[in-house]
Amino acid sequence: MSSNSPVVLSIEGLSKTFTGQKALRSVDFQVHAGEIRALVGPNGSGKSTLVKILAGYHQPDEGAVATVDGQPFELGHADAAFAAGLRFVHQDLGLVPALGAMDNLALGRGYIRGRSGTISWRRERETGEELLASLGYDFDFRAPVSSLAASERTGIAIARALEGWRGHAKILVLDEPTASLPAAEVNRLFEVVRTVRDNGVAVIYVSHHFNEVFDISDTVTVLRDGAHVATLPTADVDEPRLVELTIGRKLAEPRDAQSATAIADAGTALLQLIGVGGRVVQHLDVEVGPGEIVGVAGVTGSGREEICGLVFGDHQRSGEVLIEGRSVPPERPDLSLRLGMAYVPPERAAKAALLDQTVRQNTTISWLKPFYGPRGLRRADERAETNIWLDRLEVVPRDSEALFQTLSGGNQQKIVLARALRIKPRVLVLDEPTQGVDVGAKAAIHDILRNAAAEGAGVLVASAESEELVQLCDRIIVMNQGRAGRECLAAEVSADELTEYTLRTLAADPA
Repeated sequence: MSSNSPVVLSIEGLSKTFTGQKALRSVDFQVHAGEIRALVGPNGSGKSTLVKILAGYHQPDEGAVATVDGQPFELGHADAAFAAGLRFVHQDLGLVPALGAMDNLALGRGYIRGRSGTISWRRERETGEELLASLGYDFDFRAPVSSLAASERTGIAIARALEGWRGHAKILVLDEPTASLPAAEVNRLFEVVRTVRDNGVAVIYVSHHFNEVFDISDTVTVLRDGAHVATLPTADVDEPRLVELTIGRKLAEPRDAQSATAIADAGTALLQLIGVGGRVVQHLDVEVGPGEIVGVAGVTGSGREEICGLVFGDHQRSGEVLIEGRSVPPERPDLSLRLGMAYVPPERAAKAALLDQTVRQNTTISWLKPFYGPRGLRRADERAETNIWLDRLEVVPRDSEALFQTLSGGNQQKIVLARALRIKPRVLVLDEPTQGVDVGAKAAIHDILRNAAAEGAGVLVASAESEELVQLCDRIIVMNQGRAGRECLAAEVSADELTEYTLRTLAADPA
């Protein structure tokens, strides 16, 4: 990026308040044409809020002023952002796996039609192949997206965002673009991002991975607690300084990884992971003992968010998972349940709830056999057990026939936990168990998990919140670039130190 490049995006005084809580605090943000700007910060720093305001998903507080190429545009409106030349590639990519690149590109702007009004397949193919070739891609244009490499799928999403980019698209926002990419494919994506930059488009690159920041960005902006901390040329900052800016204090000396033999109850492991791998996770070995709560920390894309699904059998995996010494075949969650494992996924609404059914139905669906008699399902017994769990977990309102979707997020999560706990699991696996709940509900859920461990269950919990893991767990495994980079006892690490460990670049050959 030339120091004389004009400012393409300028934002002044950007604030956003959610129910009395400031997510952004009078942030000023400028990006130059032909610049790759990294945007970093810890969870809750305001990165996602800023991107969602740019994309038109959130409305900003009054008083913010924004321009593109010196022309004002209205923040918080998707149509205005598109007209101003902003383009977005989000983590989920928004592709249809069964369709090829040609159809996925057409989904963004409609099919090219000939004079008769019918689709011109020849022009579709030529236009799409030319666009992908301009980004350096060469693969079967007709192959289903599901059969392509992860970097190729990301390339299609970028191409769709930038279609007609020459002279119109001015700013490309990439939100954690490597979150689902194997490490070997990251460099391929970087080549595409540099091609976009070299064509004069500004790139805002949101990432938790500092090694990527140093590899790809020209400048870096740090947000913390909703405020702008610093914007610096990437060449002028090193990793310790960037971590310090991100977490707001100087680095502590790294602790030595603690031995797994320090488990309070050193009985036979209830859960064993031996060489487990997935899309991101690589050859992971973990043990969870009876009465132990083991946490999994890591930034987005580290593999943290993949582990629980791999363990339960929700995703295809390599390696071996053992429950009390018995092997669980991959992609067999039914056998995981049968062998004594319960799983609470992170997407409560999408994967863990029947939103339009009752609290009773959501609580008991995990195991209905006890309620069946000669005349069918005994509703009175089903309600009675549900009420026991409503009392035990202090669910409000205490109404087994209330619709699940009418409960608050915290009470919904308690019902999801009740469904898992009522089968008396030997192993409890939870991914982001307090995501989207308030402070009071979080404390109650932590008590529930501690009680489950006290009764002898082994608990594996993945969370993006360092403070939660330090408060809740006995031992914490830190994921970095798909591998377990560090293991520490929760009693001997602070939340800031744990965050620091998640941000460190993993050495090529960790000790």
